[in-house]
Amino acid sequence: MTMPVLRSVVLDCPDARRLAEFYRALLGLEYRPGDEPPPRGEPDRDWLVLRGAGVRLAFQQVPALPEATWPEGPVPQQLHLDLSVPDVAALTAARDHAVALGARALLDRTDDPEEPLWVLADPAGHPFCIFVA
Repeated sequence: MTMPVLRSVVLDCPDARRLAEFYRALLGLEYRPGDEPPPRGEPDRDWLVLRGAGVRLAFQQVPALPEATWPEGPVPQQLHLDLSVPDVAALTAARDHAVALGARALLDRTDDPEEPLWVLADPAGHPFCIFVA
C-alpha cells in the first residue's frame, strides 16, 4: 500500500496575504514561485503557499472565520502550530518578534520549569505555541 504524504498544513483566514506575511516573517519561509505579492494594483491570490526547511504552510482565504477563544470560551482551537526554541532567552525574543509582527499573547507559562512556553494568537486568531524544547 502506498502511504499518503502530508503536503501542507492549511490555515483558513479572512486575509490570506496578511497571514502569509506574518508567518513568512516569523519563520523565515519563502513563497512558492508565483505566490509572491502581486504588483501594486493587481489582484491578489486567495490561496498562498510558503515553504522552507521541509515545511509547507498554506493559506486559504475565506469570507469569515470565527476567532478561537481557546484556552477559554465557546470557540475551541481546531489546530495549532507548535514552534520550539533552544532556551528561555530565545523564547522571549521569539515572543517579542511575534508580537511585533501582529501576534497577541494568550497564555504565559514561562515559569514552568519542565516546558516554558507562550501561547499566542496570529493575526487571524489561530493559537500557536512557542516553547523551549
